[in-house]
Amino acid sequence: MAGDSVHDAHSVVATIQPAITLLGLGIGAALASRACRLNPIVGYLGLGLALSALGFANSFSGPVVAAMAEAGVMFLLFNLGLHFSLGRIRAEAANIFGFGALQMLVAGGGFSALFFLIGLPGEFAVIGGFAMGLSSTAVVIGLVRERDQEDCPVGRAAQSILIFQDIAAILLLVAAGSLGSGGALAPALGIAGVKALAAFIIAVLFARYLTGPLFRLIARAGSSEVYTATALFIALAAGWATGMAGLSLTLGAFLGGMAVADSRYKIMVQTEIDAFRGLFLSFFFISVGLSIDPVILAGNWALVFAVAIGLIALKCLFNVAAGLVNRWSIPGSIQLGFLLGQGSEFALVILALPAIAGLIEPRLASILVTAIAISLAVTPLISNFGRKLAGKLRRGPSDRKLAGDDAPVVIIGLGPTGRAVADALSYNEIGYLAVEPDPVRFEIALADGYHVHHANPADPRSWDALGMGKREVVVVAAGNISVSRELSPLVQERLPNIARVIALPGAEALEEFIDLGMVPVDVKAPRGTERVIEMVFQALDRDRKLPVSSLSEEDRALEYA
Repeated sequence: MAGDSVHDAHSVVATIQPAITLLGLGIGAALASRACRLNPIVGYLGLGLALSALGFANSFSGPVVAAMAEAGVMFLLFNLGLHFSLGRIRAEAANIFGFGALQMLVAGGGFSALFFLIGLPGEFAVIGGFAMGLSSTAVVIGLVRERDQEDCPVGRAAQSILIFQDIAAILLLVAAGSLGSGGALAPALGIAGVKALAAFIIAVLFARYLTGPLFRLIARAGSSEVYTATALFIALAAGWATGMAGLSLTLGAFLGGMAVADSRYKIMVQTEIDAFRGLFLSFFFISVGLSIDPVILAGNWALVFAVAIGLIALKCLFNVAAGLVNRWSIPGSIQLGFLLGQGSEFALVILALPAIAGLIEPRLASILVTAIAISLAVTPLISNFGRKLAGKLRRGPSDRKLAGDDAPVVIIGLGPTGRAVADALSYNEIGYLAVEPDPVRFEIALADGYHVHHANPADPRSWDALGMGKREVVVVAAGNISVSRELSPLVQERLPNIARVIALPGAEALEEFIDLGMVPVDVKAPRGTERVIEMVFQALDRDRKLPVSSLSEEDRALEYA
C-alpha cells in the first residue's frame, strides 16, 4: 500500500512537472522582457523557441500544458466578452459584420488568389488562404490591453474584426472537417451556423434572466472564494458547452463573458478572471514558440524567413487596403493593418488537420506553420512600427490650425486618466485639446489618434499659443504636482474664469488644492477616474451620455456600495 502511494505521488509530480517548469521559466522570461523594454509576449515566444531548439519540445507537449494554454485563450476571450454587452454589439455591428467581413474578404481572398496562382490545390487555396487571412486573437487582444487601447478607435475596430474572425474560423474548421470526412460542405456549414445562433440565444437568455439572480445569491454568501469559483465556472463551462456542440471553445468563452457584460457584478467577475488570464495565457505563447520546428528553421532558414516576411508584408497590405475601402484614414488604416498583420493560432490548428496538411507537401506545411509562429513572435515589433508610422503621418504642417482650437477643455497629460477624459468627451461630441509634455507618451497618444500636441504647459509663455483664455476647463491629468502648486496663483490671476480639475495620486493634498481654487480628485480611490470625468462635465454644465458598454450611474453606485 505504501509503495502504491509513493508511486501515485511520483505520477502526480511527473504530470505537473512540465507546467511548474514552464511557470518558473516564464517568470524569468517576463522579467527579462521588461528589463529589455519588450512586451512579455516576446519573452514567452522566445522561451518556447529556445526550449524547442534545445530539444525539449516533447517534454512540454503533455495534456496539462496544452489544457492550460487553451484555458488562457478562453479566459482572454471571456474577458473580451465582458467588454461586449448586447448594446455594444448592436453599436459595433458595422465593425463586426461590415469591417470584419471586408477584412476577411480582402485578406483571405488575397491569400487564396496567391495560392491558386502558385499552383496549390483548389481546396487548400480556399481553406488555407482564408486561414492565412485570420489574425491572432490572443496576441492582438493582449497588445491592445497592454497599451490601454480598448476604447480608442483602433482598439475597438481590432476587437470587432477579431470577433468576426472567430466566427469565420469556426466555418473554416467545419469546412476542413467536411473535406476530411467526405461529407457535403453546405449542410455542415448550415448546421454550424444554427448551433452558433443557438449558443448566442442561450447567452442572451442567461444574461437577461439568470445572471442577476445568480450573482445576488453569491453576494449574499459574502465569500470571495465563491466569486472566484463562479467566474471560472462560467468562463470554462461556456467554452466546454460550445466545444461539445462542435463549435470553438473560444466562441463559448466570449459568449460567457458577454452574458455577464451588462451585469452590475461585471467588475467583480473581471477582477477574479484577470489573474488567471495572465497566468494561463503565458502557457499559450510559450506553446506557440515550442511549435517552431528548429530542424525546418535551420535547414530552410532563408526560405522560412522569406515566407514569414512575405506573410507579414502581404497581410499588412491587405489589412491597410481593407481599412481604406472602409473609409478609414491612411494613418488609422496603417496602424490597424500592422496590428493585425500576423498569422493566427486558428491557422496553426487548420494547417495541422490531416485533411488540409495532406493536400500539400509536408515540407511546405512545416514552413507555413513555422512562418506563422514567427509572425506571432514579431507582432509587438511590427505593430509598434505601424503605430509610429501612423503617428508621423498624422502630423500636419506647422502652420496648420490646432486640432481642438475651439475646444472648451484642455487636458494636460494623456496617461490613463487623461485618455479616459478624452474618450468621454469624444463620445459626447465635446471638443478637447490635449497637451502632453512627455515625448514618449506624446508619440504614443498621437499614433492612437488623440488630438494631442507636444508642449510644456508649465511654461506660462505657452498659454497664449494654447488659447487658454478661451477655455472653460483645464484638466491636469498627469504631471508634477509641485509645479501645479507653484503656478496656481499665476493661473488664478491670469485665468480667473477657468475651472481647474486636478488628478492626484492620493488623498494627502486634497485640502491644499481646494484652498488653491482647484477641484482635486484622488484617482487612486475607487471610481477615481470616473470622478474626474464627472467633475469635468459638472464644470461644463453638460449632461454626460454613457457608452453602451458602460454600466449606468446607478449600477456604478451599487457596484461600489
